[in-house]
Amino acid sequence: MLNTLAAAALAMSTIIIPTGGAAGDTAPPDHITIDVVTINGSGCKVGTAAIAVSPDNKAFTVTYSDFLAQVGPQALATDSRKNCQLNLRVNVPSGFTYGIASTDYRGFAHLERGATALERANYYFQGMSQTAYKQHGFKGPMNEDWQATDTTAVAAIVYHPCGEKRNFNINTELRVAAGTSDPTKVTSFISMDSTDGSIETTYHFAWKICPPKP
Repeated sequence: MLNTLAAAALAMSTIIIPTGGAAGDTAPPDHITIDVVTINGSGCKVGTAAIAVSPDNKAFTVTYSDFLAQVGPQALATDSRKNCQLNLRVNVPSGFTYGIASTDYRGFAHLERGATALERANYYFQGMSQTAYKQHGFKGPMNEDWQATDTTAVAAIVYHPCGEKRNFNINTELRVAAGTSDPTKVTSFISMDSTDGSIETTYHFAWKICPPKP
């Protein structure tokens, strides 16, 4: 079975930033930082999630080292669903604000024939309406890396309000169902971690220049 002990790694993708107008303009030159305010959930116990910001300020990654849902002879009933809730403080240079343009989810899945798995997530700014959950399903037989991408249209990107302090919340969930497979004999699982730390979730920023203060 997949070894869930992993090290944090940074393997960034590049997002093409649209030009023209304030929305989506080039990222701020000063490097941003992200503080983890709280971390909760059965899929990300303390010390098992790491945050890293790309050098060009275009994305940040969350790398998990123990985020795995499973069903099988050695699994508990609660193991079929794992979740992680991150509350982050994104420290942005003055004059800029940000939204999330797209998110890349990656992991590994071993699903026996008849078994299914689900990854779903949403994110929102503290005190604002939550975005709708987006989800991706997988069916057995399967024994390979998986990847899923959620993309938000430019006009629909929700930006952090300029001049306010609101933390950024991320909710992620993994589920596995035995389906027609026999969980007393075979194991199925889905994870958001890897043995070499090369698999992570990547959040791509969209940047906007804030209007001058009156």
